[in-house]
Parts: sequence; C-alpha cells; structure tokens
Amino acid sequence: MDKVRRIGVLTSGGDAPGMNAAVRAVVRTAIANNIECVGIRRGWQGLINCDFVKLTRESVGHLLSRGGTILYTARSEEFMTEAGRQKAVTTCKMLGLDGVVAIGGDGTFRGALELSRLGVPVVGIPATIDNDVGCTNYTIGFDSACNTAIECIDKLRDTMQSHERCSIVEVMGRNAGFLALYVGTAVGATAVLVPEHQLDFEKDVVERIRASRLSGYTHFMIVLAEGAGKATELATKIRDVVGLKPTITVIGHIQRGGAPSGRDRETATRMGYYAVQSFVEGRGDCIIATQEGGIVEIPIEEALTRKKHLQMDRYKIMEIMQFGSHED
Repeated sequence: MDKVRRIGVLTSGGDAPGMNAAVRAVVRTAIANNIECVGIRRGWQGLINCDFVKLTRESVGHLLSRGGTILYTARSEEFMTEAGRQKAVTTCKMLGLDGVVAIGGDGTFRGALELSRLGVPVVGIPATIDNDVGCTNYTIGFDSACNTAIECIDKLRDTMQSHERCSIVEVMGRNAGFLALYVGTAVGATAVLVPEHQLDFEKDVVERIRASRLSGYTHFMIVLAEGAGKATELATKIRDVVGLKPTITVIGHIQRGGAPSGRDRETATRMGYYAVQSFVEGRGDCIIATQEGGIVEIPIEEALTRKKHLQMDRYKIMEIMQFGSHED
C-alpha cells in the first residue's frame, strides 16, 4: 500500500456495545499517525449514498461508555449487487479514501471482501453480541450482552422463587448458542437449549425439571437461544407433560443496549488501534482477531472460511454444577 492519508470507518449489521469505543480508537490512532478519518453513516448503504461525517479527536470524546453506534448501522441489499458495490467504490474515490475500517460480523466482512476485490483496502473489526465470528475467540459486545441478560434473569428469579414458577427466558442467538450457554451457566439454569445441540425434550427438559424438584427446588429456569426452538411451543410441551405453566420472557434487543463492559471497552480499543496500524504498516485486507489473549491479523478470505464451534465441555460443566452428573 502507498502512504495512507485518509480512511473511512463504518459500523454494519446488528449493533453491539463497544462499537463506539472501536470507532474512537480508530479515529484517535489515525490522527496520531497524521491520517484523516471520515465516518461512514449507516454501514455499506451509507458508503453507496455518500453519507459521511468528518471525525476529529474531539468528536469521538466521551464515547467509551456509550452504547449503540454514533455512526448508525443498517443492512444493505443494494451493496449485495455489483452496481451497488461500484457506487461504493465511486464514493471511496470521491472522498479520497485509502482504506475502510468495517466494524461488524460475518455479513459485514463478506461485504468487506467484495470491496477489497474492487481495489479498496479494508480492515474488519469483529463486533457482534453472538460471539459467532469464526476467526476470533472474542467479538466486541459479547460480554456486555451476557451481563445484561444475567442481570435481567437474576431479577426474574426473585419473583420466580416467590411464586414457585417455571420460566423460559429467550436470549439472542439465531445460529449460535454461545450467549445462551454462558448466561445459563452463570445463572444456574435448570436447562439450556442451544442450536448446536439436538433437543431431546424428555432428557434435556423434563428429566432436569424433575431432578430439580426432587432435590427440593420449586422454581425452574430454562434458558433458550432463539435459534433452538420456539418458546411458546416449549411452554406448551412443559405444561402438557409436567403440569407446570411456564412464563415466557424474551429479553430481545435489551441485550444490545446499555454501556459496554470494561472488557468490551478495552478489547474494542485494542482492536481499533491495530486496525489502523495494519494500514500504516502497509497491509490491510484483513480481520483483526483475538487469539490466545493476543491480537492477530487474518486475511479476510481466510477468515471467512473459519468456523467456531460451541465448546460442549462447557455444557457438561453446566450440567454437573446443577445435577452432579453428566450423560453423553
């Protein structure tokens, strides 16, 4: 890469706590290297529409504790077309961008790969509460989302104990159960249902409720990842088989909001710094990832081929903590 004079930064896909901290780090690292920084609003669609704002050191002040994203975020069907991507390239040329930092998940990075193939260097920063980006151990927003869900469930448990109820709590995770398993373990759930584990209703739900009741408990907590089944259908089955009348709580988009945790602020800051350094040192076209506690760069095309699997040993640990035994 030639000397970098101006870069763009955007957030795309679902918002995640810590995105603002990443934007702040990108801007301040760029300025420290005499690079101008332009904020692209509303993700890839904003790049198509030339929707931008110039960012300064002062304009990204006080962002560490702010949830959401000051650059807004959106999904763009137009960017999936060749014509849309060509419009995005035209915007990069018009603004004089030597590269783009894209903050988001796998969908964002697929867009980044297409843009890089058209000659615009891109660096990706993983940010999604699902923690399901295959190339990185950790994604910005996961810790904050877990803490939010845990806080909600802890409060819910108070009323469950008072009324001796069974509660089904649905957390996010359409294709991955990282969030549900982490939260379920942290709150001592009676059962945790995730997309990666084929549901055996009798074994995974009924037997665990009965074992819990025989141990003296009169309230039961089922944590359900949204991709593992429908909460209403699960509630009906529990009512028909066990005789309980479960309440359903969908935490939903509350998990995306609120101030980011310390871990997300610190990780976002490091990732933002290394994203700019990749441009400064003449590389780009990579994803900034965490591996074994450190930060590494992985070429975008390679990064998109990597898969992350749910660590089922954690599932075993959760069961042993609750019931003292585990069955394969």
